[in-house]
Amino acid sequence: MWHYFPEHYMFSYQLVRILAQAHFGGGEFNECLEAASRITPGDFESFYQSWNQTGDTVLAEAEAAMQEHRSITAHATYLRAANYFRMAEFFLQPDDHRKNETYGKGVAAFRKAMELTEHPPRRVEIPFEGQIMSGYFFEVPGQKKGPLVIMFGGLDSTAEELFFGPYEMLNDRGISLLILDGPGQGESLRLRDMLTRYDYNVPATAAFDWAIANLDVDPARIGIMAVSMGGYMAARSAAFEHRFRACGIWSAVYSYYDVWANRPDSHPLSRVLCHIVGVKDMAEARGKLEHFKMAGIAGQIQCPTYISHGGDDRQVPVSQAQSMFDELTCEKYLHIVPKESTGSAHCHVDNMTKVLPLFDWMQEQLS
Repeated sequence: MWHYFPEHYMFSYQLVRILAQAHFGGGEFNECLEAASRITPGDFESFYQSWNQTGDTVLAEAEAAMQEHRSITAHATYLRAANYFRMAEFFLQPDDHRKNETYGKGVAAFRKAMELTEHPPRRVEIPFEGQIMSGYFFEVPGQKKGPLVIMFGGLDSTAEELFFGPYEMLNDRGISLLILDGPGQGESLRLRDMLTRYDYNVPATAAFDWAIANLDVDPARIGIMAVSMGGYMAARSAAFEHRFRACGIWSAVYSYYDVWANRPDSHPLSRVLCHIVGVKDMAEARGKLEHFKMAGIAGQIQCPTYISHGGDDRQVPVSQAQSMFDELTCEKYLHIVPKESTGSAHCHVDNMTKVLPLFDWMQEQLS
């Protein structure tokens, strides 16, 4: 993976991440590099200030385009602003009021962009344990009783981010997409204090039930897919919800406890982890993560399962993908991008085309 900040892996990773999403409208290459040029490695305040500045600048351009009735330009510009605000708030601590404020700016910009599309998504609110899970349903235009993928993100992810890549990859293959902020993610966490949970099959089943009751999709052709920490969520969901036709794991997590076992308490995302599991310190957080394991559970998955993982993943070692694959007893596929190749980083952010075989496979499974 290219390291713009040679001395700071996490800052470099986040830059490469948004550059990958730029291909799908989530940024502009030179805007991203300009924002990066203002950041001091290891200075999280400068990270926020630079990306927020870029977001504000691009948002102003989007508003100007709207006032001048240039809706196509406004759509694309709102999308970039939305993702820049996501970047800005990423490392802010949960108790920093700017986190939710910046998140709100990003969501508002994203929704304005969606209003300007030819086929706007349906905003959904799924009842769940006395609260709601919110998200978006992107339907393939003109399709009746077609296939569907239900998708979750990863650690403190947002539904809006999942638009940049998965939407186009699935829509081009004739598959509708339901992206959600599950417990511990996006709106569910920030606005409703819904914490993450090891039994992610419970919200996944709620999403499945809601989809077949409210959407014009084929109940027999619904797949589950998730990315990063979501690799655990998708696997756990498929292990207990056997109506899923296929399971796509975009970066496997066999044991989320092991992912964090050797990370220092000073890790940039430690307080975010504590927030999503509802504890005060990393000792308690690691205790919670004891339950986030697929050992003894992966073998319960019955549907065909595809694992895609980077051979040079510095966040979740490739051994986790192998352990998951080895325990599977269903029809299974393992795609490891070699360490020396682009696309070998966590979630293939350094070359997102490397995940396309997973989407091709999902198309075959849901056909």
